[in-house]
Amino acid sequence: MTPMAMLSTDRSTAWIPDVVYTFADSWNQGQELAARCGAAIDQVDVHAFPDGETLVTAVPNPRTRGGVVALYRSLDTPNQKLFELLQAASALRTSGAAKLILIAPYLPYMRQDRAFQPGQAISQTLIGELLATHFDGIVTVQPHLHRTHSLAAVFGETPALTLRAGHAIAADLRLSAQPSTIVVGPDEESTDLVRDVVADLGLTWFVAAKRRLGDNEVRIELPPDLEIEGHPIVIVDDIISSGGTVATLAKALKAAKCAPITVYAVHALFNQRAAVVMQRAGVSRIKSLSCVPHTSNAISVVDLISTGIGVGT
Repeated sequence: MTPMAMLSTDRSTAWIPDVVYTFADSWNQGQELAARCGAAIDQVDVHAFPDGETLVTAVPNPRTRGGVVALYRSLDTPNQKLFELLQAASALRTSGAAKLILIAPYLPYMRQDRAFQPGQAISQTLIGELLATHFDGIVTVQPHLHRTHSLAAVFGETPALTLRAGHAIAADLRLSAQPSTIVVGPDEESTDLVRDVVADLGLTWFVAAKRRLGDNEVRIELPPDLEIEGHPIVIVDDIISSGGTVATLAKALKAAKCAPITVYAVHALFNQRAAVVMQRAGVSRIKSLSCVPHTSNAISVVDLISTGIGVGT
């Protein structure tokens, strides 16, 4: 097992697929993964009826019956995608897939791991039970876990492979980093990711203190004793959605007279409006892994996945 991958259970499974099925929105990544694995590739077709229902078709491939079948899809904007995914899983089971692996670079609904107010649904538990029922193994990248320490607690007896993105970011950052570059995490939850990024680079790093005031409002405090003036800054975060946290952090760094700011995201969930907000706050460039297809994609998630599942080893 490579340092970027970690099995969250002790049970083993076959991770390298014979066939990769993917949806139109993840076709490029799915096709690239199939080529790396020497697997067949097929697209899952989705037909939408006028009443809003959908019909999903996963045409059997000769390798499907008795084979290891991977369903590849990024689950950003997840609600409709999840139901389509379950329909595809059901169709592939009917077609005789021996093992069904979900490869979801972005895994949704992981942050709600408890009820913070009476009556709230615990979505992490719900999604964990749902996916564990339909798949024999689950592969994802840098899941957004808070108080849950591993996916073993989410998926129980179903093996889950967690791929850590820090080394992939470090490989890209190595091409442009200067000895004076400082790597910054926006909050305590980014600590492990930042440590992974700087592990082989020997760069100075720190994690800011963040206090959330609302869905789109945060307060950021920088360490008072750290010299930032004139240093290039790299902000690293697992998820960027509204861009508010990154923008607030960038403003604080700019006030401390740092040099240009580059941002790396594992999962790019932000729209163009959020990109403009971050740029106006002082961010020069935003780069992301292709976990979620996005205009900021600069690092192939397929490299990370293929290595993590053991291709070529």
